Amino acid sequence: MTRHEILANAVTESRDLLRRYLKGFDDTNHTKQASNLPNHVAWTLGHLALILNRVSEKLDGHPLPVDRFVKGDGSAGDRERFDTESVAFNSKPIGEPSRYPAWPRCVQIFDAAIDRLANALRQATDQQLDSATRWGAGETTIGNLAMRMVFHNGTHAGQLADLRRALHMGSIFG
Repeated sequence: MTRHEILANAVTESRDLLRRYLKGFDDTNHTKQASNLPNHVAWTLGHLALILNRVSEKLDGHPLPVDRFVKGDGSAGDRERFDTESVAFNSKPIGEPSRYPAWPRCVQIFDAAIDRLANALRQATDQQLDSATRWGAGETTIGNLAMRMVFHNGTHAGQLADLRRALHMGSIFG
């Protein structure tokens, strides 16, 4: 297996692990906040999709898909698209379902972002994976950034586990 395939598979498997925690969410609770927890599930999927797409841009050169994201002031999201500012780093989730895509659409947008990055990684050259890129306040390589996305997805999967407990949704294992 090549490094490209390993990275792509890691990204894809991080989706599969995170999706286990989506059990029981639907349009009635996907924007429900729990006390003392940072994010609801709609925000989480939008945030992850946004970040995954930003990494993909570095490889495939294509902008954010306009059918999934709108650049607004944090209030421009709708039942089909996330407002980039409402799911960006340091944004605050709100409990208004009309500002986020419908539940199935949230999952679809997240899945598409995973697929986009996995495909971009499979098609990347070694030179692309080894190239330095700015990310946040630092610099890393695209290959390392791809692996960071796996951990980023895992961090938010842990938040979803906490959210499920706080909302009394029960275990995903039983």
